Amino acid sequence: MLDLKTKKILVTGASGFLGTHARAALKARGVEDDSIVAPTRKTYDFRERSACAEAVKGVDVVLHLAGVTGNTEFHKSEPARTYYDNLIMGVYLMETARAAGVQKFVTIGSATEYPERAPLPFREDDLWIGPLEADHAPYTVAKKMLSVQSRAYSEQYGFRAVHLIMTNMYGPGENVESGVFIPTLIKKVLEAKANSLSAVEMHGNGDATRDFIYVKDAAEAICLAAEKGERPDPINIASGWEISVRELAGIVKDIAGFEGTITFSPRAGGQPRRVLDTTRARVLLGFQAQTDFRTGIEETIKDFSARMRISP
Repeated sequence: MLDLKTKKILVTGASGFLGTHARAALKARGVEDDSIVAPTRKTYDFRERSACAEAVKGVDVVLHLAGVTGNTEFHKSEPARTYYDNLIMGVYLMETARAAGVQKFVTIGSATEYPERAPLPFREDDLWIGPLEADHAPYTVAKKMLSVQSRAYSEQYGFRAVHLIMTNMYGPGENVESGVFIPTLIKKVLEAKANSLSAVEMHGNGDATRDFIYVKDAAEAICLAAEKGERPDPINIASGWEISVRELAGIVKDIAGFEGTITFSPRAGGQPRRVLDTTRARVLLGFQAQTDFRTGIEETIKDFSARMRISP
């Protein structure tokens, strides 16, 4: 087990949604500020091998959290950028980290790595049993290659790389304009309440179910992976329970105090169900999500309200 307090840690994407919380989780463990390398995009362009080689010098642990992502519409509008940037950052960072003698490398994947028709709950052993959901393929394939690279580098070089398959995250600090479901829903509900509107309309029919994890729990899982992860086998990081989009909307409406209605379109959107098995995370990392959904949504609404300057 690595004692992170004694290590120099590179966090890519350190100023992003997940990266901000990961740095906070490291500090809560006693990692000093000067032991956390948190470059901005202006400092290092991780699409360049030379920048990656420079960034990993003298580093013991890499938490590779940087990525190009968005909602389905974004992935459809910029598939080449989504694929290339995510793929090349992972390839160069892991290779230069290996060459520099980095002790542990943690990568972040996505639940979209699972085949479209994988049995529920999604288990890590089923990652390769069928084709992927086409809408997310450029992003998904690039992220899935981090898992392939982790295993290949483990087998040939003995390199310790851990691939975490992250479910849908939410929480304070998320980009209100990201276009993903929870921020979009909260933004619409808060604006509707502030403007005395009677209804909010959302895409999809509301029947789809998803597994969500509070970002602070996700950050804790990343730290545990850096401390305890020894195998290249992918590990699901999730809450392990599912909630329908319609039920989620009702919780947001209730907490926000919105008295209008939330309507959905007739057509379905995306995979009908998505929930991840969390057994491997408990066994290998001792990780289990701690934040119940309602508490997490309350904190998220409070944060969004402050940043949007709207009273909840």
